[in-house]
Amino acid sequence: MNLNIRLIISVCFTLLIGITLAFNSSSSVQAEPANGKKEAGEPVEPDMHEFMEYVFQPTYKRLKQAMAAEPADRSGWKTIKADSLILAEGGNLLLLHDPEKNRKEWDAHSIEVRKAGGLLYKSAKAKDFKAAQRHYQSMLKNCNACHQQFAGGKHQLKP
Repeated sequence: MNLNIRLIISVCFTLLIGITLAFNSSSSVQAEPANGKKEAGEPVEPDMHEFMEYVFQPTYKRLKQAMAAEPADRSGWKTIKADSLILAEGGNLLLLHDPEKNRKEWDAHSIEVRKAGGLLYKSAKAKDFKAAQRHYQSMLKNCNACHQQFAGGKHQLKP
């Protein structure tokens, strides 16, 4: 067989393998269910008390302690950033849950907690303790308003 023909076949074969690998790689990363619809979020723990006790409560307790005084070092700021981000993203998780009533108010509280937690996170990234305190207070105010409405006023948080 002529050297040029073998070279052409070799190049074509290499391209074919490359295209096949690229297609398989990209399709596995962006796989969707067979019905073509994207999977919707779904709570793992549907009981709100359990969810709050294991996701929000330990995070809030660490954050409360970290917010007692301005952090003296990077480690202190890291704690505030981590816990505020968890609580902010927790606002998104709350949107997955179905309250027994008042869905519109539930969503509004969840979004406000997410927003205040996100601002707290950004303040901690900037190492701005005064702004962090303000957003921490706002987040707790929103948490307490939700607890007032949906938990009969129980579980009020203190800064």
